[in-house]
Amino acid sequence: MAVRMRLIRMGKKKQPMYRIVVVDGRRQRDSRYIEQIGRYEPLKNPSLIEVDNERAAYWLARGAQPSERVEKILNISGAMTTMKIKTGKVHVVGVEKAEAEEKPVEEPEAAAEQPEAASGEAAAEETAAEAEEAASEEE
Repeated sequence: MAVRMRLIRMGKKKQPMYRIVVVDGRRQRDSRYIEQIGRYEPLKNPSLIEVDNERAAYWLARGAQPSERVEKILNISGAMTTMKIKTGKVHVVGVEKAEAEEKPVEEPEAAAEQPEAASGEAAAEETAAEAEEAASEEE
């Protein structure tokens, strides 16, 4: 079954409102749908866009093909970006997977910083010892 994400027209004449739905691609525009995932009202200023991004990402991951208009709406809402991040098509710094990969990398860096700090502390102790020696020699 070819699953599509598209708009179903609602509302009165010259006052359109749309539902964003997941539907079998062979069905008519306003026919029965599998799931409603959002709505779009273009006449409001600014346009009203409500999308359940989690469900949209779910259906996109399952292979649902969005229509051109729905794809633009999903880009605005962030559902397309979410799906691309989950599937690994886009690399984003700060995502949980990226953080898990960076943690082992950060540990050696932290270990490398500690000896430098220790050597800095040793240098501070040496200068303190030299200052004490100089003070004892002056007496």
